[in-house]
Amino acid sequence: MAENKRDYYEVLGVEKGASAEEIKKANRKAAMKYHPDRNPGDKEAEEKFKELGEAYEVLSDDDKRARYDQFGFQGVDPNFGGGAGFDGGFGGFGFGDLGDIFGDIFGGGSRRQSSQNMPRRGENVVSQLELTFEEAAFGVEKEVAAQRIENCSICNGTGSADGEVETCSRCRGTGQVRAVQNFMGMQMQSTTTCPQCSGRGKIVKNPCNTCRGKGKVRRTQRIKVNIPAGINHGQTVRVRGEGCVGFNGGPAGDLMVDIYIRRHPIFQRDGINVYCEVPITFSQAALGAEIEVPTLDGKVKYEIPEGTQTGKVFSMSGRGIPVMNNSKRRGDHRFAVVVETPTKLTKEQKELLRKLDDTLEVKSSPQRKKFFDTIKDFFD
Repeated sequence: MAENKRDYYEVLGVEKGASAEEIKKANRKAAMKYHPDRNPGDKEAEEKFKELGEAYEVLSDDDKRARYDQFGFQGVDPNFGGGAGFDGGFGGFGFGDLGDIFGDIFGGGSRRQSSQNMPRRGENVVSQLELTFEEAAFGVEKEVAAQRIENCSICNGTGSADGEVETCSRCRGTGQVRAVQNFMGMQMQSTTTCPQCSGRGKIVKNPCNTCRGKGKVRRTQRIKVNIPAGINHGQTVRVRGEGCVGFNGGPAGDLMVDIYIRRHPIFQRDGINVYCEVPITFSQAALGAEIEVPTLDGKVKYEIPEGTQTGKVFSMSGRGIPVMNNSKRRGDHRFAVVVETPTKLTKEQKELLRKLDDTLEVKSSPQRKKFFDTIKDFFD
């Protein structure tokens, strides 16, 4: 399995001891770069995207990562004898076999059924999706590219080119054989994985060329995902049954879509509330005015009172982000006015402003009055 494969840490560009957050960030950055939607028709980018998906699928799962760190690619290959449900151990003797040995000593307990023959749920698949601010706010249907393990369509998942699969003659289809182990100077019987069929219970004599006898292939599929209104950056959408196919009749895993939201040039988000800044002129602030405020629903007219100070925050109820799973409820839209100082004034405009300034008393500027009163108190 390890032929022509790059180390998963190398694929993601992280150190072996990288944290889960570092792995997630590295994967997001690389996945966005090589995503099929951004590289239409680019086979090299498509292969890199597949490689990233395989690496992230392993390193984002604590159990798989531990097996990979200890045993390499074979530790996470579901078709390898120890890839799933591996006990650990040495020389074909796992720690789990101790239970069988002690069972033999004390009267023979129940035997473990081979994990290879038991129905097993397919693995979950992780993908990323980038949304606009508005798509996240109001919900949207999207397609995502997801790599998953599927039954080979050529051999219908049998692994055989001619469709013929024989029951293993050594274990008689059980996937297990009785073995004699030397333990503390005594010979005792234990149950081990059949070496002839690697615990599968079946033998394929004419392997399928497409899946090389595994019955499973890795493919990239485009899957439709319904994004609920109000979803936030960093949340995950689960699409049930769209992950890797199960084994031995087990159910398929799920598709886990990590959501990322692009920055908006105007709006910022705080939970279900939306915030923005609106520039106004000095005269609008001093005299009051009807201004246009950008919102998620378009421009809305709003009356600001006279004497409005820069930084003053106003709020419009029910014009923010819809609440997830209850889109009838929405947060607020809050905006702060910023009084803009005019630049490049003409000579006449400057003269008019000087005349205006001469007529203004300190008490007409509350902040200036407070400042001067504070200074006076301080020095007195």
